[in-house]
Amino acid sequence: MRILTLTAPVFGACCYLIVADDGDTVVVDAGGGVAPSVARVVEEDRLRITGVLATHGHADHVWDAGRVANAAGVPLTVHARDAYRLDDPLESLGGVRSGVHAALESMGMSATWRPPAGRELIGAGEDGERTADAELVFGSVRLVARHAPGHTEGSTLYLVGEDAVCTGDVLFRGTIGRTDLPGGDTAVMGRTLREVVARLPRDAAVLPGHGPSGTVSEELATNPFLADLAG
Repeated sequence: MRILTLTAPVFGACCYLIVADDGDTVVVDAGGGVAPSVARVVEEDRLRITGVLATHGHADHVWDAGRVANAAGVPLTVHARDAYRLDDPLESLGGVRSGVHAALESMGMSATWRPPAGRELIGAGEDGERTADAELVFGSVRLVARHAPGHTEGSTLYLVGEDAVCTGDVLFRGTIGRTDLPGGDTAVMGRTLREVVARLPRDAAVLPGHGPSGTVSEELATNPFLADLAG
């Protein structure tokens, strides 16, 4: 198994390609403008996209997800509590919508949302409650989806065995995701940090939604938002 990292030209979100030895590939967080790069890597390395996932439904993480998923003939997988964002990712951002719209147009991209043809939803729970882990199988790629709300209601971590975890906008190197956008909740994020992030495999690589990677142990030791959670 190998993991490739691409950076979307709009908003700079990290897009990850999780590649099995036989070429089966899962794409996580296909942000604005990254689809051509994904297509190039798939063609050059003779890969097969067997799954397209989003850690959450914000526009910077899903803008090209429909394009990638539709080209591969697979649905977009997202947590059920963020599914409504796929109706209009810009609208779900509330007051920052205009800035995102302008950023797309400044890069010569259409600000018209093109949704995925199909959706695969990870289980939903009661408001404010985490849902159970879900094992996801996409050909030869097996992942565990772990609900981690706080940045959005449906934010989800994707664990690649004990080796890596795609954290979206829940956890970055040295900081955490904001909670002041629609659907964010500071108290819920606190529970996620205590009950989800602090219990991740210590040696796992942290593959965040933006910026450089790190490890869980490094974050527990140095991230001020995780102080006293190392256990």
